Amino acid sequence: MGQAALVAAAEAPLLRVAGFVKRYGRRSAVKEVSLEVRRGEIYGLIGPDGAGKSSLMKAVAGVLSFDAGRLEVFGIQLDSEAAAERVKGRLGFMPQGLGLNLYPELSIEENIDFFARLRLVPAAELAQRKERLLAITRLARFRSRAMKHLSGGMKQKLALVCTLIHEPELIVLDEPTTGVDPVSRRDFWLILSEILHERGATALVSTAYMDEASRFHRLALMLDGRILAAGRPQDLRRRVPGVAVQLRAEHQAEALARLRSVFAQVQALGAWIHVFAQDRDATAAEREIRAALADIALHEMFSTEPELEDVFIASLRQQDPHAGAMSAAVQAPLAAMAAAADGNAIAARGLTRDFGEFRAVDRVSFNVSRGEIFGLLGANGAGKTTCIKMLTGILPPSAGEGSVGGIDMRHAGRAIKQRIGYVSQAFSLYTDLTVVENVRLFAGIYGLTRREAGERLAWTLDNGGLAGYENETAGSLPMGLRQRLALGCALVHRPQVLFLDEPTSGVDPVGRRQFWEILFRLSRIDGVAILVTTHYMSEAEHCDRLALMYAGGIVADAAPAELKRRVTEEAGSLLEISASPVLQALALLRSAGYPDAALFGEHIHLLARDPDTAGTQLRQMLAGAGIAVAHIGRRPLSMEDVFVHYVTLLERGGTLQ
Repeated sequence: MGQAALVAAAEAPLLRVAGFVKRYGRRSAVKEVSLEVRRGEIYGLIGPDGAGKSSLMKAVAGVLSFDAGRLEVFGIQLDSEAAAERVKGRLGFMPQGLGLNLYPELSIEENIDFFARLRLVPAAELAQRKERLLAITRLARFRSRAMKHLSGGMKQKLALVCTLIHEPELIVLDEPTTGVDPVSRRDFWLILSEILHERGATALVSTAYMDEASRFHRLALMLDGRILAAGRPQDLRRRVPGVAVQLRAEHQAEALARLRSVFAQVQALGAWIHVFAQDRDATAAEREIRAALADIALHEMFSTEPELEDVFIASLRQQDPHAGAMSAAVQAPLAAMAAAADGNAIAARGLTRDFGEFRAVDRVSFNVSRGEIFGLLGANGAGKTTCIKMLTGILPPSAGEGSVGGIDMRHAGRAIKQRIGYVSQAFSLYTDLTVVENVRLFAGIYGLTRREAGERLAWTLDNGGLAGYENETAGSLPMGLRQRLALGCALVHRPQVLFLDEPTSGVDPVGRRQFWEILFRLSRIDGVAILVTTHYMSEAEHCDRLALMYAGGIVADAAPAELKRRVTEEAGSLLEISASPVLQALALLRSAGYPDAALFGEHIHLLARDPDTAGTQLRQMLAGAGIAVAHIGRRPLSMEDVFVHYVTLLERGGTLQ
């Protein structure tokens, strides 16, 4: 092969997809998708469950046939089982699910050794590769621990090691960070970036987290089996010009209603309101907001770059102008629920739960007021779900006490169940029953009369946007509708308190916004107290107050804005650095006194006490090391930054002020 041919081969896309179609019976899961993945890049597929991501990735990995179109990997057309076998040795595939490709009874080291033998890794090379991967994932000291005893983040790191042990050229990762806490997610992305940089490998990665878009070199936004938009994250933002505005105002519900008459995308984020002003600059957007609010007092307002979620919904609205808009039903006042008991709707005092010698929850205390949205944040295994199970009467506490709706949780389990609604982490509906049958079943469980059940069915269909789906089975519904049905069933008996454990995992951005709009109305209009856990750090902004759990205890309890203020006061402002080569820059920054510097796609984020001085010094230091610096500037702190800062500090043995 001549030099020109070698260059052309190196520059040719590693993966080509053209007109790809996959059907399951009469349902089209993927509809004429086309994309190209270049060598050495991390290409992202972003979208909710049911968008078609997994079907496409399985076909790329050679483990799923397809119905139409063309698929080429390494220049080989995957048109037969024989062709698929030719590429399997050169790629690694990690399926969706926490440690789904691992063996629970085997230890970390035994799992790695098994996959190495399966992939015919020479014994002479295995030891070196294994030690390197165990070191970079920080799993070396746990090598003898059984997989079934690992946290979610550790399972995903081990799954990645097993996927990489034969040094594949193409790594296909299907939602590798779903259900993983933010600290483990940052570790995962750094590990992947370092390995790709060292070996020149390529990755195709899917995710339901919109905030992970900045991790990708290029990406495709998928919905309902189609690609809505594709390109670099910054290019996608340019395709939908506009500005995001955050504000706090008196009479929040009234302010929301007025702003929605002017702007297509408006949502409540705790005490704040987020507006995406498409086709406006900051000056024009803020002027229109002031005019719309008129006599409503504004406390704070500032403009920022739009989130990719804003862009996703705007792209969807270009195809369907009504997409993402709140329905009239959701905006209408909900039926009044029974008044909560005097005092706190939820009170936990020294709650403790032991499982043998392991303490899952350690002397946890907090209060939730009527009409408040309270968030429990924490890494996998921090004790969040165990807390909820104690408060709802599912698990007895080892020590401590608590009350829900004024009733002692230790002595009145049935009475508490009548006052609460609970949407569990696992899907809590009967998938073979229809929408109507699920609602009527829950109404019967809670002893509602036929007339009351009919009223609550109408309420659920109306406020959940489920009209037209009455006779569809719950299992056949899109995830967003499924979760709204689960919420309706949890609210069928008009509870005073609502517990939600990871309620929107896998739900698309439109569905999440509509779900949170219902929660906002429940809290503000009906006075329902809501306790929610989530791994979506952007959702933490919806909470009035947050409690951060670590190692079974609560280490911080405050409003999101207050937690951000504390981090800024303790550790400084957030700087974003664009430099190349980025991994070399990251290593230099960490060795120069910024150990918490983190990789965000092609950028680096770090906290600096004096950001202006630090920016100048960092630019000089990087340039002196031969690293090109394109930009250093401030960015607003996110709740992910807050979460990671606190947990990292605690892991190092520090204390919170």
